[in-house]
Amino acid sequence: MRRAAHQVDTATPASRDRAIDALRALAILGVVLGHWLVTALVAQDGGLHTASPLQHMPWLAPVSWLFQTLAVFFLVGGQVATHSLASADARGDSYASWLRARLTRLLRPVAALLGLWSVTAAALLLTGAPLSTVHTLLKLALSPLWFLLVFAALTAATPLVARLNPLWPLAVVLHVDVLRFGLHLGPSWLGWVNLAAGWLVPYTLGAAWARGELHSRRSAWVLLLGGTAATALLITCAGYPASMVGVPGATISNLNPPTLAAVTFGLAQCGLALLLRDRLRRAMARPLAWAVTAFVNLSAMTIFLWHQTAMMATTATGLLAGRLPGLHTSPDSVAWVASRLPWIPVFALALSLCWTAFRHHEQGPARLRNRASHVVRRHVPAARSSRHA
Repeated sequence: MRRAAHQVDTATPASRDRAIDALRALAILGVVLGHWLVTALVAQDGGLHTASPLQHMPWLAPVSWLFQTLAVFFLVGGQVATHSLASADARGDSYASWLRARLTRLLRPVAALLGLWSVTAAALLLTGAPLSTVHTLLKLALSPLWFLLVFAALTAATPLVARLNPLWPLAVVLHVDVLRFGLHLGPSWLGWVNLAAGWLVPYTLGAAWARGELHSRRSAWVLLLGGTAATALLITCAGYPASMVGVPGATISNLNPPTLAAVTFGLAQCGLALLLRDRLRRAMARPLAWAVTAFVNLSAMTIFLWHQTAMMATTATGLLAGRLPGLHTSPDSVAWVASRLPWIPVFALALSLCWTAFRHHEQGPARLRNRASHVVRRHVPAARSSRHA
């Protein structure tokens, strides 16, 4: 393992900022662990329905503060896309070819997910599964797609938004929330304007990072402290939920669509991410830590798209042994939390099987044979001949 980690380390271009990859890996793993901890499939009345421990134990809301890390992913996405587009322009590549390359890697794994769940849903319905159960499973399995659609749209708009001041989309979110929650005006769909504007805030922060505008620690501290103070005020004085993820039965969700509280919380997360850059670079200098990070980055979309399927496959298989604590029982007590934690490694094992089966949709066998990775170069031992190399 150490030898393989050393090979990955030496094959990585020296110019690569490993802190960016570390932040992306942390963001993806945060979302995965968060979903596994706060999403439960309860077996009841011959079917499955979703529930959340946050619904029964609101004091667990800080868990969502740790694992709702989407803002960091959009921050990194804006930084990488802006830098990549500038490099493509310098090489003389067209916008169309740049965008095609970006979206192919992003969206190619989606086809496999849609194909498998189309077959699965049809099979469940034909075998007499309750329609409510099929709806629950499909909603969980396909829920990651909203994120990819927004991320793909912002990637396509990078030439337009790369120099946009983050205060502009932040102002849009503020005005939308004032109309929705303060004045109770506007159409029912008004809140969904924040789906684009809300995630555009960290994305444009990432673009500013790529332009060299967020290199000082002062700017990072302003984001962290300002975002934290604003979020605390919105939760304690303006009635926003404390949970940064959706809670079944709640009147307001901070995430669907994003609220002002979710955006200010994201600003705080971005500030913390920027403060951690130097420490992450030092940590990523260790070959084993970097090898793990490179692995997660090379499989980021596969991990993200299939983590809910891995949880549901484990839950469905577990039904063969009856209603298991922490897997099929209602998440309404601390005992459920204690029972849930041992299932996390099982979910991870199921996800590794999904990764083995579907990773080629993201990485592409042709790329593995003919083109080097964007994260690491192909390692070719010196003893091999030039013909084999």
